[in-house]
Amino acid sequence: MTSSPGRLVLAATPLGDPGDASARLIEAVGSADVIAAEDTRRLRTLASALGVSPTGRVVSFYEDVETARLPKLLEALRGGETVLVVTDAGMPSVSDPGFRLVAACVEEDLPITCLPGPSAVTTALALSGLPCDRFCFEGFAPRKPGERTKWLTELVAERRTAVFFESPHRIASLLSDAAAVLGGSRRAAVCRELTKTYEEVKRGTLAELAEWAEEGVRGEITVVLEGAAPRQASVPELVPEVAERVAAGERLKTVAAEVASAAGVSTKELYAAVLAARK
Repeated sequence: MTSSPGRLVLAATPLGDPGDASARLIEAVGSADVIAAEDTRRLRTLASALGVSPTGRVVSFYEDVETARLPKLLEALRGGETVLVVTDAGMPSVSDPGFRLVAACVEEDLPITCLPGPSAVTTALALSGLPCDRFCFEGFAPRKPGERTKWLTELVAERRTAVFFESPHRIASLLSDAAAVLGGSRRAAVCRELTKTYEEVKRGTLAELAEWAEEGVRGEITVVLEGAAPRQASVPELVPEVAERVAAGERLKTVAAEVASAAGVSTKELYAAVLAARK
């Protein structure tokens, strides 16, 4: 008789304060058959702080070994075991290990569930004082200057609030580059050491934050960037932009919608203007 498959459990862990751990996380750490941890030492430290002892097998599951660990973890799931995935802080798969295992489980139709909890993305967003109704998450900012400039250029017209992570060693140069590409008046918030003893949220313009960061910033950092203001352009002024993108191979309907949305004009009017200009 074939046994039923186990279950993959993704669990959010505290960003810093163990008191943020959910009761479900504590129960899962003590009962899971296998715990795949980004850092097994941090898992032991967290478990000790929570007063729980893992009874299952504990395996490392960080970026460099994530792919290599998949076959054994999938085998455990197929065999009916519960596999718990935890990272150093926050939610697995969100710029942390977990996505590849989830994708593999989806491919095999293996059960997956999630224990919700702390997230640096939503915590920083809520603290930023910037609009939260629409936002996008950009992961870690690119390290190389050329790639970073290209990435920032893509955010020039982004209307949504953007959230991303950055290293304390690169935050000063990132903010300086952002001020140069996006304009020094664009607002942002730099959130560091969230939920920890020295939590700090610095709000201001990119120019102000770039100057502040020159003194040095420490800790885990999440940046929240204000979205671009609506472009002030008339429909006729936008026609050449749409025509150029369409000539490069993009679909007229898609481009017209994107450009119209960014400029705050009617998609229908812009679409009609582009067609009229062709005649």
